[in-house]
Amino acid sequence: MYRDADLSELENRLEYTFADRGLLERALCHASYINEAGGADSDSNERLEFLGDAVLGLGIAAYLYEKAPKVGEGKLTAMRAGLVRSDSLADLAREIDLGRYLRLGKGAEKNGERENGSVLEDAFEAVMGAVYLDGGASESRRVVRRIFTEKLDEQLRAAYGGENYYDYKTNLQIELQRNGCAEIRYETVSESGPDHSKTFCVRVSSGGAALGEGEGKTKKHAEQHAAKMALEALGCI
Repeated sequence: MYRDADLSELENRLEYTFADRGLLERALCHASYINEAGGADSDSNERLEFLGDAVLGLGIAAYLYEKAPKVGEGKLTAMRAGLVRSDSLADLAREIDLGRYLRLGKGAEKNGERENGSVLEDAFEAVMGAVYLDGGASESRRVVRRIFTEKLDEQLRAAYGGENYYDYKTNLQIELQRNGCAEIRYETVSESGPDHSKTFCVRVSSGGAALGEGEGKTKKHAEQHAAKMALEALGCI
């Protein structure tokens, strides 16, 4: 049996607490352990691995779809594939020290399977499947996004060719439409500096209420900054 402290450590690394610890334990059970213990094949983490593969794919696809509204289907598919490839998942498993918690058969342990990339990848997917069954779609998406944040942001920066990949104006429109507010107005409130190097200040408002102000060397950049300030004020980023 696992010690509660061990599973609590892993939960802390995941930033998710299981209501049903049995799901997490199953996600950590390699087939070699079940075979040596005389259990059924379904007692290993392989079924959870199957589910977790889909959970990861959907969570990452939803994030990319939301955060990269101007990127086409082909590019999105390539970005997702780059994130869920075997070596990426194994690296993430190592980052949370997942191998330490695996339950392996004696032969697999002797052969060093605890550090095997394929075993770690499968276990990582199984844990994501367990999170989905325990907490539902919303919680599984949250955990996927948190774990993949850095890698997702790297992909988005590469897709947009720089740091300013996040389309704040589009995302502000999405957030306001969710709350029934469709009208958004961007107004230049001031300009400063010489003609060859002006700084623009733009205010964004909706329904007559100011939401945020931003500055930039072009009106377009100032509008993006204003939208970012509005999203921060609304608690969306």
